[in-house]
Amino acid sequence: MKFIDEFRDGELARGLAAAIGQAARGGRDYHFMEFCGGHTHAIARYGVSDLLPDNVRLIHGPGCPVCVLPIGRIDMAIRLAVDVGVTLCSYGDPLRVPASGGLSLFKAKARLGSGRGAGGNIRMLYSAADALALAQQQPDRQVVFFAIGFETTTPPTALLIKQARALALTNFSVLCCHVLTPSAIASILESPEVRRWGTVPLDGFIGPAHVSTIIGTRPYEFFAEEYRKPVVIAGFEPLDVMHAILMLIEQVNSGRAQVENEFSRAVSRDGNRKAQQLVSEVFELRRSFAWRGLGELPYSALRIRREFAAFDAERRFAVAYQPVDDHPACECGAVLRGVKRPQECRIFGSVCTPENPVGSCMVSSEGACAAHYTFGRFADAAVAP
Repeated sequence: MKFIDEFRDGELARGLAAAIGQAARGGRDYHFMEFCGGHTHAIARYGVSDLLPDNVRLIHGPGCPVCVLPIGRIDMAIRLAVDVGVTLCSYGDPLRVPASGGLSLFKAKARLGSGRGAGGNIRMLYSAADALALAQQQPDRQVVFFAIGFETTTPPTALLIKQARALALTNFSVLCCHVLTPSAIASILESPEVRRWGTVPLDGFIGPAHVSTIIGTRPYEFFAEEYRKPVVIAGFEPLDVMHAILMLIEQVNSGRAQVENEFSRAVSRDGNRKAQQLVSEVFELRRSFAWRGLGELPYSALRIRREFAAFDAERRFAVAYQPVDDHPACECGAVLRGVKRPQECRIFGSVCTPENPVGSCMVSSEGACAAHYTFGRFADAAVAP
């Protein structure tokens, strides 16, 4: 299959591994953060870390949209269904994220029952368009779409809101929790752990693929210029990631800090202008938004513009965000900041598993803990003393 099999070729992978081994200079370490959860999953699934020399280390970043959603936002969705009585529509992964009081959206759904009566309901969807169709099919019920994700999933939500207005729907709205990649990268670079260069000597970033198809490579240029950190945009296949690592090492060795595009078959410097225009028409920046593990970040998320206020669930139902502390034993926040690895959490793989997640990083396949549990924990056991 074109652009798939070519990027999973074992012989080419061995050649890239040899080139990385030659490029990585002895006597110094290289630390690169793969921002996107899709990269984290690919690295774990294909054993990319096992092909790297010991002085090249990959650090997991906060690029999993389910993982960075704070408990208080899940609580808002639950309150809309349980207290307000709406039909809340969500993708599958957010349903399993632990919320306050031992609840999750799945557990709240079980308490609500079938949703055939006058009370609220929680529905799992595969497409955002299904929420709009449900609102059309059930005009007597208020339907709320729980919209999460980075820049990749924001244009479909914007289109959904425009379609709802065109259809003059009065029973459809969106609980908007869309967040922005550049703000998270800036937070990582400004964090005390990175700035003191003791805990995380970060040398560069493997930039996200799908996000960059929307926003392009231009937004990352600030980080290369201001922080002197190279960024290489990479696809999700194992050879994409390995090629990006080689490109980062070559930049570090030559003292360069630039934005390079390994994923040129899908990403351009300017990105998708039509998608950007659509998002700008429907959304505006929030002044502040809480991220799990990163805290309150200024201008790091989107909200629905006043022109589309009728489709904003936060405004329509006056549901407010209330901060909630993470589980005290969970290290999900530290994993998202890149200062701890999943296996360094004391409840990883024992109390916290994909079947019984304590933190959000164990829920989504893009979460670092879930990826390591699925593909890496047996390797840990093999090398344990």
